[in-house]
Amino acid sequence: MALIDRVKYDGPGNVLVWRHPPDDLSWGTQVIVNQAQEAIFFKGGTALDVLGPGTHTLRTANIPFLRTLIKVPFGGETPFAAEIYYVNKAVNLDVKWGTNSPIPVLDPKFNVFLPVRAFGQFGIQIADSKAFVTQLSATNPQFSTDQLSNYFRGVLLTKAKDYIAETIIKEKINLLEIAAHLEEMSGAIHAKLAQDFATFGVKLVTFYLNSVDVPEDDETVVRLKKALADKAELDILGDKYQQKRTLDVMEKAAGNEGGGAGAGMGMGMGMGAGLGMGQMMGQAMAGQPIGGAAAGAAGAAAGSPAGSKFCAACGKGLAPGAKFCAECGGKVG
Repeated sequence: MALIDRVKYDGPGNVLVWRHPPDDLSWGTQVIVNQAQEAIFFKGGTALDVLGPGTHTLRTANIPFLRTLIKVPFGGETPFAAEIYYVNKAVNLDVKWGTNSPIPVLDPKFNVFLPVRAFGQFGIQIADSKAFVTQLSATNPQFSTDQLSNYFRGVLLTKAKDYIAETIIKEKINLLEIAAHLEEMSGAIHAKLAQDFATFGVKLVTFYLNSVDVPEDDETVVRLKKALADKAELDILGDKYQQKRTLDVMEKAAGNEGGGAGAGMGMGMGMGAGLGMGQMMGQAMAGQPIGGAAAGAAGAAAGSPAGSKFCAACGKGLAPGAKFCAECGGKVG
């Protein structure tokens, strides 16, 4: 049986723990530990010694506990079974996290429930190699940052979601303006999670709440944003808002052309809306009141085509064979 004379691990940065295959070791085997690594010897499920960076030769002077446990003659070449776990001590700052489904949160400003999503990343470092291997990686031949993220997902999401919902309600933060509070909230959630990670030998180096948002296509979100846009427009236009709304309605009616019998209706409405809209825009620019005698005068001057069912000036219905509009006095024919 071949004896192992050299043990070393050079793996990707996302691997936190790697177990050396259960081959035969012997006294005199070299164990090479890279920078930002530690190597832990296990025998019979018990963690014996932790070796830091450097080249270590298995001798009784180096690992006395291992020699006592194995009980081989000093300097012997007898092979023995022991497990070596390499632990990555480097800081990993790019562990992703996020809510797997939106959380319903009551917006304190608008008093509606909105579906909230949260995403971010955190950084970790193995602070206690023995605690981490014995409590988390256990007998796995390899343990990665993805496995660690999955392990802590439950406690992380629970505390993050509870804090976000509590803060939004307590501080009366509008969900559409929450970006200004992300740094403060990140620090608070970091403090809440630090001890949960430390229990398993992990130092939570950083924690970032990169975004808290709502789905753009959610029906409630769409209605809320529309209402906010209308309110902003009202605040900007002031007294002119109602005039603009009237113009919008007339413009829409003018573009609504149907087929058959509805075609005449569309033409009448379109012509009336077009003339009336031009007049109203002129009056709005001049600061004059809209409608009334001005609308009648414009209708009388322009007239309506013979056979029209609607007045071109005011859009009102015309009696069959009428020569003048009963509403504004506009000519017909």
